[in-house]
Amino acid sequence: MVVAEDGTITMVNTAAERMFGYSRGELVGSDHRMLLAEGFRDGLQRLFFSLRREAHGGAGAGAVAQDVAANADLVPVEAYGLRADGTEFPAEVAGSVLVTAEGTASMIAAVRDTSHRPESDDSLREAMSLLTATLESTADGILVVSSAGEIAGVNNQFVSMWGIPRELLATRDDEAVMAFVLDQLQDPAQFVGKVVALYADPAAESHDVLNFRDGRTIERYSRPQKVADQVVGRVWSFRDVTAAKVAQDRITRAMADLAEQSAQLTALAFRDGLTGLSNRQHFNDRLAGALAGPLVTAVDVLLLDLDDFKEVNDILGHHAGDQMLIEVGRRLRTCVRPDDVVARLGGDEFVVLLVGSQEPGAIAARIVDSLRVPVWIDGTMLRPSLSLGLASIGGNTENIGNTGNTGATDGAGESATGGAAEAGGTAVDASELLRRADVAMYAAKAAGKNRYMRFRPEMMKALVDRNDLEAGLRLAVDNGQIAVHYQPIVSAGRGTVTKVEALARWVREGTLVPPKQFIPAAERSGLIVEIGTEVLLRGCTELKPWLLEDRSRSLAVNVSGVQLQHGDFAELVLAVTESCGVDPHQLVVEVTESVFFEDDCHVIQQLVSLRRAGVRVALDDFGTGFSSLGRLQGLPVDTLKIDQSFVSMIHDGTEQLPILNAMISMAHGLGLTVTAEGVESAAQAGYLMNLDCDSLQGFLFSGPQPQAELRPALDQAARAITALRGARVPGSR
Repeated sequence: MVVAEDGTITMVNTAAERMFGYSRGELVGSDHRMLLAEGFRDGLQRLFFSLRREAHGGAGAGAVAQDVAANADLVPVEAYGLRADGTEFPAEVAGSVLVTAEGTASMIAAVRDTSHRPESDDSLREAMSLLTATLESTADGILVVSSAGEIAGVNNQFVSMWGIPRELLATRDDEAVMAFVLDQLQDPAQFVGKVVALYADPAAESHDVLNFRDGRTIERYSRPQKVADQVVGRVWSFRDVTAAKVAQDRITRAMADLAEQSAQLTALAFRDGLTGLSNRQHFNDRLAGALAGPLVTAVDVLLLDLDDFKEVNDILGHHAGDQMLIEVGRRLRTCVRPDDVVARLGGDEFVVLLVGSQEPGAIAARIVDSLRVPVWIDGTMLRPSLSLGLASIGGNTENIGNTGNTGATDGAGESATGGAAEAGGTAVDASELLRRADVAMYAAKAAGKNRYMRFRPEMMKALVDRNDLEAGLRLAVDNGQIAVHYQPIVSAGRGTVTKVEALARWVREGTLVPPKQFIPAAERSGLIVEIGTEVLLRGCTELKPWLLEDRSRSLAVNVSGVQLQHGDFAELVLAVTESCGVDPHQLVVEVTESVFFEDDCHVIQQLVSLRRAGVRVALDDFGTGFSSLGRLQGLPVDTLKIDQSFVSMIHDGTEQLPILNAMISMAHGLGLTVTAEGVESAAQAGYLMNLDCDSLQGFLFSGPQPQAELRPALDQAARAITALRGARVPGSR
């Protein structure tokens, strides 16, 4: 028959049909291996490849220009054929390669049935020699055992693998050999059990692994040995896979290490590196999960940050700040249940997520109280405090009243049914709930810090109003819509106007916005710097003619602590006065007590620089802060302005008010002049003049007026002080 390179039969003769029991149509186009018994099915293909090598080795490229039969025949090989009826027969196969001009090759195979031909001893020896060579060339250890359980043969690799002494094999004592083998195994019983099971089922095949005591790993294969379809024994092959096993173990360990590292990285991805608490990502995931689907239990978010934490970093350093954050995280963890989420969002901001809690208000109060215990860091005792906002949704959210020392404030609870939605049907997502907690937290700060507050809807309205106010203020500043009004200040001793205070005013949509509303907004947003500069510039420009008339006259402007934080504030003030042609000695800057609270050397230095240039400093709203009269001696101020809350205590002028007398006398004793604010009646003016108050300011003389109406206001103030001086009873109190 002719067999193509892919093993397909392309041509057969009649003898092949008779020999194998198939018709020509059944054979042509079929795989030739269907005609060979198991164990011999790859032999013809190997023979083909061997013939091809011989053919290429004997002729140069292009030497064959037409179909020729290559002279590359090999000695016939022994095989077993397989007939269509399933019977096997011994055969002899010879082959020759046929190569075409196109380079394709086929093999002509001649198969001869040798069933009735007696083998000579030489052929038998040759076959045995081939078998032995094959067995010895393999890397596997081979053991052949008869059906009776006797060792029929072994190769050298088997002897070497098991270390069996040759003299032991020579004794043909199979039990002794088996004992030697079993002694090397970690589990001899498993080995014996497999052998017993296979001999109970002679046709079975198996594959398992043996572990040696010396650490080696051997794979064991076993299949029946057949002769003419009869099982006559069993062939065992043993392959040393120790190196592969070691490599596999390393790979397994490496994969385990990678999995562990991945788990660690995953944990790090959801943990705060400093405190070990959850981080923002983990909190967001847990909060989103808690709000997903119908809410049958309450979800509470407690957002907090430390009050004045920046001071710890500034004074003690960032290491101390880190230690405080770690301690705060530890205390927060002790205030909640094990399954509650405590996270650090960044900086000094923390958040707690409660799901199904029956007492979020009590937990919030416990958190506030937990920070009342002092913290010792590097030998320094610190008393941290926090502001906390609580927002809730779902379940039956509680209403919390004041809880005494915690400073908690009552809040209207939310309720939700059918998912993360309020009673009105408005959906509340994670960001909205967190925003509400944030609003409540800043409300707690505004209420005095060191407390918690529950979110209430009006807080959101206040936030919206505040944002609207700041946005409108920004627009007004950009468009030059901040006006400057002027209020006269009269000298009680000279009976004339000696000073004018410039005040910022904002008219929004035809309505005057009270300064107490927009000035704090300007300070929060930083717009106060631009507003203050504009007031100073316009005041110097518009009052320059009035100031030039009398060198004793002066212009007063209010200065915020935010302005003083700018390093070039003093230079800016002096540059404005110089550009406007105003003498610095005719300028008064008014500051509140709050700028001195923190003993900021930079602020003090700014004021010292201004005084050195001739600018005077007035302490505004004195008595409303925490400064004592004794502390005034160390402050760079020239004038004390008594707040109108003290002036309002004077009703008819017959009162006994030692505090006013003490303020004025002490200020004079320190070399300071005194101005009283908010003077609205003649009785108040007379009382203050009898106490030798230097200057008076208030609606009794004139309210703040735009520049166009300043001249009439000055005249009115002058007439008022003149009348008071004329009506004053000398020496009266």
